[in-house]
Amino acid sequence: MNNYNSTMARRARVFYNDILAGYLMEYKGRYAFLYDSTYVESRNPSIALDMPKKRRLFRSTYLFPYFQGLLPEGMNKSFYCERLGISRSDKFALLVNLANYETIGAVTVR
Repeated sequence: MNNYNSTMARRARVFYNDILAGYLMEYKGRYAFLYDSTYVESRNPSIALDMPKKRRLFRSTYLFPYFQGLLPEGMNKSFYCERLGISRSDKFALLVNLANYETIGAVTVR
């Protein structure tokens, strides 16, 4: 967990219908997700099946499948990466730049 507390870690807030649900973090190609304590106590659903609503840090060596599913693919990915000046391999930057505006559904990433 210490790696995720570094000042070099990138962080984003995850919202469900504009309610703060949790925090997504990336550090050296590793990812973590932590639900906000208020959201855990709410009646709102889990963000994803593989991340049930609990007070624990979810860790992964790859971007969690739910968030991966919010990213464009193929020609759309190339278009957005070129337009935004983002490397095609930087999934976190692409997610933060697009998932606040270009998502279908209740979840946004800011």
